[in-house]
Amino acid sequence: MNVVSSAAPVSTRAPGGRTNAYLLGEEPSVLVDPAARTDALDRLVAARSVEHVVVTHTHPDHVGAVAAYAAETEATVWARYGRTDRFREATGIEPDREFAPGATIPVGDERVRVLDAPGHAPDHLAFEAGADGPIVCGDCAVCEGSVVVGAPEGDLRAYLTTLRRLRAIDPPTLYPGHGPVIETPRETLERLIAHRNRRERRIREAVEDGASALPEILEAAYEKDLSGVRDLARATVRAHLEKLAVEGRIEWDGERAAIPEAGVTRSR
Repeated sequence: MNVVSSAAPVSTRAPGGRTNAYLLGEEPSVLVDPAARTDALDRLVAARSVEHVVVTHTHPDHVGAVAAYAAETEATVWARYGRTDRFREATGIEPDREFAPGATIPVGDERVRVLDAPGHAPDHLAFEAGADGPIVCGDCAVCEGSVVVGAPEGDLRAYLTTLRRLRAIDPPTLYPGHGPVIETPRETLERLIAHRNRRERRIREAVEDGASALPEILEAAYEKDLSGVRDLARATVRAHLEKLAVEGRIEWDGERAAIPEAGVTRSR
């Protein structure tokens, strides 16, 4: 299936300050993540018969032009089943239809398959363009660096499951929400999993060494300068602490962390 992209500037703190919109197929086509209206995206949309508008998730840097392109193309606007209130609040419009993971959208003789991909956001989806085709993965992965998975929106257990699911699918290409196309999906996904595992080890080691409050755990977990991103790092550490607490590997009450007493394993 033909896939074309256009990066649009966004006012939020998106990586690189731009979000990728995608058009899947030609006659008809599916518009994914129109974050902002641009001349370049206008031209791509005008050259195709856009029949469907979808988003990977409803963070502001992915939905800014949904209403504009929906009105111009008269396309069917889809929202994730059970998340229509969230979609309506983010986009300002009512979706025409709802879908759930596993659904397919016909695109000529091919289909776009909807994949469950939570973690970065609770409503996150990915879209497979044709059978065994490339996957538009939104904020599941980036070519370089890592994705923010921060509390309260982010769920690291879900995110790691999503990364492993995408690795098992082993698509030929990943099209991310930000930055260049990912030509080596398996290597990139394994790198992101390893990155999360390393961060988690540092956080647990910090708690083992006596750090208990979030600020001191944060300082121990990061070696790099956090100027300008301290709030994101703090949210990430909190998400890791929540994951470790759910797994019974630490105790965390939202304020202070501790290692469970020997022989005592708690889960929730």
